[in-house]
Amino acid sequence: MMVTVNLQNAMSQDTSAVEGSAPKISVPKAGSVVYAITSGKGGVGKSNIAANLAICLAASNKKVVLLDADFSLANLDVLLNINSRYNIGHVISGLRTIEEVTQTGPAGIEVICGASGLESLSELGTFQRQRILDDLSKLQENADAIVIDTAAGMTRSVTAFCLASDYCLVVTTPEPTAMTDAYAMIKVLVGHEYGGRISLVINMADTFAEGKRVYQQIAQVTRRFLGTHVYEGGILLRDQKLSDAVKLRKPVVLAFPRSHISSAIIALASKLARCSAAKIDNVGFFRRVVNWFL
Repeated sequence: MMVTVNLQNAMSQDTSAVEGSAPKISVPKAGSVVYAITSGKGGVGKSNIAANLAICLAASNKKVVLLDADFSLANLDVLLNINSRYNIGHVISGLRTIEEVTQTGPAGIEVICGASGLESLSELGTFQRQRILDDLSKLQENADAIVIDTAAGMTRSVTAFCLASDYCLVVTTPEPTAMTDAYAMIKVLVGHEYGGRISLVINMADTFAEGKRVYQQIAQVTRRFLGTHVYEGGILLRDQKLSDAVKLRKPVVLAFPRSHISSAIIALASKLARCSAAKIDNVGFFRRVVNWFL
């Protein structure tokens, strides 16, 4: 497949924009791994990271599902140039099955667009809830990886998706408000005894030194006051190519695969794929999400 070949070629190119080169991506085969991409505030580039990360994880012919879990301001359909007639809200309401709302996106990833309505899970009866769980669980049974683009902030639904994931990537920028909110998100996860791996992604840094400094500041505060280690997910520098790709409604790793930002996202995906799946427990992802609402 041309898209896969192009990405793999990009992985073998010089990755001077990242620390170390990125090898061929290979998602762990031990069941579906769930990655939640979140942030303490909006405007930090979370959705772009989620979309491009999903494409990179799919570069080695793995089946990847990208779920837009922003149920108020969903925008993955815009970023990926997908015309979505149905979304996950139709599954929750019982009007459509998960297969009917799943669409094929760039590079063969499967995309489920977001909509309002998740809070209503707490109001469903046992039979309805079980039917929805059986339907949604098919995603995890059939996919190698699931990438969740959560809403910004720390609402009940955001927390539910993060706590249910195997890996949680907290995205921040060097802005003080973004850093403060990112730390608050980490604090919420730790307070709920999150059992997965927390990684910090520094986006829109002007230099690697700035990005490294931001990571170290948050990591030190987290270690001192929360007693938790936060992993360094990656440092993504500002790149005009990302803005150009958004205007084209095309993922930057496909529109500009040799750009600095693409190299950095590919390196992030490689790092995640090399990690062993830190499975929280044997309970399915969507069952863990729903349990949070009960």
